[in-house]
Amino acid sequence: MNEFVKRTISGAVFLAVMVAGMIFHPAAFGVLFLIVIYFAMNEFLGITMGESWKLQQKLGIFSAAVAFLLLMGVLFYGVPVKWLSLALLPFFAIPVSVVLARSHDQVEQVALVYAAMLYIGLPFCLAAFIVSGGGEFCGYLLLNFFIIIWCADVGSYSFGTLLGQKPTSRKLAPAISPKKSWWGFWGGIVTAVLGALVLNLVGWMPYPLVHCLVLGALVAVAGVCGDLFESVWKRRFGVKDSGNCIPGHGGMLDRFDSSLLAIPCVFVYLLIFGLL
Repeated sequence: MNEFVKRTISGAVFLAVMVAGMIFHPAAFGVLFLIVIYFAMNEFLGITMGESWKLQQKLGIFSAAVAFLLLMGVLFYGVPVKWLSLALLPFFAIPVSVVLARSHDQVEQVALVYAAMLYIGLPFCLAAFIVSGGGEFCGYLLLNFFIIIWCADVGSYSFGTLLGQKPTSRKLAPAISPKKSWWGFWGGIVTAVLGALVLNLVGWMPYPLVHCLVLGALVAVAGVCGDLFESVWKRRFGVKDSGNCIPGHGGMLDRFDSSLLAIPCVFVYLLIFGLL
């Protein structure tokens, strides 16, 4: 099987699983993003920490997973909110395990475990709030923002390929990602806003039009920042892809890098304007 066919098939399967997990049932949503949290955090910690402090890495992933599952239970299955406090147990187990460790060489690396929880675990916990819809599961609300991210990716690639590769074209962040151009950046914003407009017109985005347009631009800008932020880490540690769990598309972190900043930005915007 050649690379193009493999990439096409795996991309189609990934897209189908994503859509199904976000629209059918909170249990499917929970399983989907629990898997995403595990692979994305495991890839990030593998890139940045390697084989050092493996117990603490596992505790960090476990802590994020427990927090996500407990939050899903509170939002959709009637679990009393007090049980969210249980998520702190594995969180506090990390420093205890460090104190009890036989060696404390490169102990500063343990800070990367907390960075992974903040960088990857927190956005997906916030995603659970976005789909809660006032107590009812509304997965399509989050799907809207992924569609906007995909629109921005298509626009960025199209404009960047057509106009951004000329010798006179200015690069967006040449030290981080030499191929990204300002043409691609603005093209991504335009297509993201158009995508948000269409989603509003067909009734998928149940917010006033002006908020949909602002959210489209916000998601596009945050998505670019998230993409570049992951590129900084990969360049720092000399890796091309975060992993290989999605044939032809790299790792889970590569697929969700844009959303890791876009989701918190969307959450804050919706909260501030009373749309959540």
